[in-house]
Amino acid sequence: MHYAECFGCGELETGLHIRSTIGEHERVFSQFKVTDAHQGAPGLAHGGLLACAFDEALGAAVGNLLRRPAVTGKLETDFLRPVPVGSTLFIIATVDGIAGRKIYASANGHLDAEDGPVALRARGLFVEVGFEHFSTHGHPDALDKMRQTRDGEWDINP
Repeated sequence: MHYAECFGCGELETGLHIRSTIGEHERVFSQFKVTDAHQGAPGLAHGGLLACAFDEALGAAVGNLLRRPAVTGKLETDFLRPVPVGSTLFIIATVDGIAGRKIYASANGHLDAEDGPVALRARGLFVEVGFEHFSTHGHPDALDKMRQTRDGEWDINP
């Protein structure tokens, strides 16, 4: 978790509560438990929330593997099979390349196990930014709250 009030990985009651860890071969492993609050069609995860989960997982890969602040520039998500409420999506993300400030990442989302069937694939383009991006565009109250909880350390990923 890079920020307690992040919708993707933070502690918000309404958030996704995604947890990510760095694994072997420079891969980041994230888990997303699909609850009733995440459904679109009856009994199935909402596609937009699944895209949000992948944005968080890809951002965690960029932030944790490269230790660079970056924001999402483009996100492509391929929906390969339905994701039922009650299932857990295991997302395995990697950083595929860097070109200047552009960072390319991709991920697969497996149903109910790291080796389960692939339900989604995503590719993202992230753009490395400086802290001024957040201080210029972010709400000052949120930045102050983060500063207080981080003891002056900044660890911002998308």
